Amino acid sequence: MKTEGMIKKSWLFIGLFTISLVTNAQNLDSLALNYAKASFIELYEFFSLPNDANNPIEIEPNVKWCQQAFKQRGFKTQRLETETVPLLLASRSFPNTDKTVLIYLQVDGQPVDSTKWFQPNPYIPVLKAQNAKGNWDIIPWTNLKGDLNPNWRIFSRSASDARGPDMMFLKAMDILNDLNIQPNFNIKVIMDFEEELGSPQLPKAVSDYKEELKADMLVIFDGPRHLSNAPTLVYGARGIATISLEVFGPRVPLHSGNYGNYAPNPAMKLSQLLAGMWHDDGRVAISGWYDGITISDDVKSVLEQVPDDEPQIQKDFGIANTDNIGSNFQEAIQYPALGILGMKAAWVGNERRTIIPATAIAELNIRLVKETDGEHMVKLVKDYILDQGYYLVDDEPTEEERMSQSKIVRFNAKVSYGAFRTDFNTEIGAWLRRGMKSAFGHEPIQIRTGGGSIPISPFVITLGIPAVAVPTVNPDNNQHSPNENIRLGNYIDGIKTISAILMEKL
Repeated sequence: MKTEGMIKKSWLFIGLFTISLVTNAQNLDSLALNYAKASFIELYEFFSLPNDANNPIEIEPNVKWCQQAFKQRGFKTQRLETETVPLLLASRSFPNTDKTVLIYLQVDGQPVDSTKWFQPNPYIPVLKAQNAKGNWDIIPWTNLKGDLNPNWRIFSRSASDARGPDMMFLKAMDILNDLNIQPNFNIKVIMDFEEELGSPQLPKAVSDYKEELKADMLVIFDGPRHLSNAPTLVYGARGIATISLEVFGPRVPLHSGNYGNYAPNPAMKLSQLLAGMWHDDGRVAISGWYDGITISDDVKSVLEQVPDDEPQIQKDFGIANTDNIGSNFQEAIQYPALGILGMKAAWVGNERRTIIPATAIAELNIRLVKETDGEHMVKLVKDYILDQGYYLVDDEPTEEERMSQSKIVRFNAKVSYGAFRTDFNTEIGAWLRRGMKSAFGHEPIQIRTGGGSIPISPFVITLGIPAVAVPTVNPDNNQHSPNENIRLGNYIDGIKTISAILMEKL
């Protein structure tokens, strides 16, 4: 997989830089910009691979692409087989080292609804510029050969979550290799191809391959920076559990005129069931939900260091008020959250029909914090539903159940992984702060716990190592949504960030 970008490196950089020049942020800026410009052919090839883990057939080309890309950077690769698709481990040793840094990269992406994307194919990246009306117009990809506008964006599924960070890491390794800079630590990179499915195979894989994954610390290159788009470190992330509910009504949809007021409507029942899970102010009403969570004065002082402009956040989101959980944004995400991901009952819009639906479905998730156990939180929801008089099934109800139970709900739940959190005052934190300060000339924003979920707790628990995330992408990247994108300025800054960290002595 020899790309034009790699071929160009010899004449782009020979004689331009020496190791002694890589001592300040300005020189690293030049390196990051030039290596970014040399990467766009390789990036286009990588971004164009479909990568929905719901379709395992799409994953193998991504595994092979990563194998080749890492081998070209001097890594040895090993497929860590699981019951579904493999994980990929890439390892590289350096002389005179006694520590190993494990790096986590995500390669798979969310499904796409192509009807909501403003481009021919969500997987084929396009370059866009924002017009005077604030809309994004496609501009020629060849513009990337000239002067780069940092506010241009590449639109593609997984551009930010997380193929952009994957490419940033590869280009950072190109910089180190071309300048013959050797870290004073060994590097292992674990690539996850089912993160958007909740990494169901990861906990067992980390246990099965514990020796292969052995390291002293874990760095996660994933996620968006702080809303200010300033350099950021995140010392924890919430875990995740999912719950699927289906309330059953008549065996088949019924005419609402003929049978309204007679056959119970499952959509109404589900709405009532869900509504009772929250107070009007947004707090979860399920008994015991917030047990064990305390925000001490010391923790509050840590949270107050994050420069959130909450009036601007609310304006950007178009919301007049926030849920009454914690006294500010950072406090809110220290608590477990219960959310509705989607609901379905019959048809809406131009397809609406005058019927009583047969079932109504809701998909929920629980965002876990370090103090909460996933199985316990799922049980709280289950007990609440039982307290409302529902009869629980895990599949279609039998005829006997239909005729004997007036309130039937299918309940299926899964705990994907728990939360993790690392103290600020640790070796990994100090090392990452030094690296980022050398890149940007100032300390990064430090966030105690990020709001999103990444499957890191199996590494922290099984390997017994601390973990910190280094987010790099623009916070308004539309990850998981149509028209996902990555800002060129963030892509370049990401290469700079990772290069500086890998150059920093541990």
